[in-house]
Amino acid sequence: MRRRSAGGGGGGGEWMEASGPGRARRGWRRARAAGSPLSRAAVVLLLSAFVARASSSVGYLIRLPRGFRLTQDTVKIVGSSNFPVKVYVMLHQKSPHVLCVTQRLRNSELIDPSFQWHGPKGKIISENSTTQVTSTGSLIFQNFEEGMSGVYTCFLEYKPTVEEIVKNLQLKYVIYAYREPHYYYQFTARYHAAPCNSIYNISFEKKLLQILSKLVLDLSCEVSLLKSECHHVKMQRAGLQNELFFTFSVSSLDTEKGPKPCADHNCESSKRLSKAKNLIERFFNQQVEVLGRRAEPLPEIYYIEGTLQMVWINRCFPGYGMNTLKHPKCPECCVLGHYK
Repeated sequence: MRRRSAGGGGGGGEWMEASGPGRARRGWRRARAAGSPLSRAAVVLLLSAFVARASSSVGYLIRLPRGFRLTQDTVKIVGSSNFPVKVYVMLHQKSPHVLCVTQRLRNSELIDPSFQWHGPKGKIISENSTTQVTSTGSLIFQNFEEGMSGVYTCFLEYKPTVEEIVKNLQLKYVIYAYREPHYYYQFTARYHAAPCNSIYNISFEKKLLQILSKLVLDLSCEVSLLKSECHHVKMQRAGLQNELFFTFSVSSLDTEKGPKPCADHNCESSKRLSKAKNLIERFFNQQVEVLGRRAEPLPEIYYIEGTLQMVWINRCFPGYGMNTLKHPKCPECCVLGHYK
């Protein structure tokens, strides 16, 4: 199932894909074997055993934005005399060549052409260290910053032939800064618990997070607890039970260090995040397998089979947003919201 929210120009656009390992039987939560429960220490040891058995030999689920990338030197953008042309430049990257010609003029001879660029801060000088105007009138940004976004106008003077008079043309471009969204997986899981006011639930929660964090540490990913709640749940045949509802996220540690464009489908960050997701799913599946082979009574705190759910979240940072209607050429880009 795929669900996409309507992205605003400056709001935090996001989309998410929901999935799960499939609803299986939930026998452990409906019937608990008679007899004394295992000790709390045994619960911790049981959890720790899963880490040793987790394997990294899993497939990759790579998700890359389908955004219209314009960060390669070979990309050249031509203008239009009828409407402003939108240009998208990734933050902190080199821009494409923005040409001061239309598609028709690009393939024509221009006699004595003269180019002059103006941006949000006035006339652009070709010797500028961050912005370059080439001898043929192309505008290039070396390291695009947020403050460079805005409307740019090129004034072109030229003669079609030596005998004709000078012609003038004005071309407008709206140049947007954009960055990659913040990607992460969000998981929810439920555990049969001790009484809701018990300190053993808190201890178990800390241990579980430690184990999950250790599981993905070598992949340079981190686990963050988003929410933990204990509730009383009335079951049809098992009466009133205590359950822990966990919500946690798994993200790449280098996400906040600035945008790192993925040039192909081997994006290192996506691969690591996908591995981490698979390891966590395997960890919960193995809890079911181990409990199913036990002859002893169940521990007081244990994972409820089939309750693990996962969503892939693609969210923009503050000040950026997705807007498919306004930015059809960059539908999954997080565009700076100042120039909607």
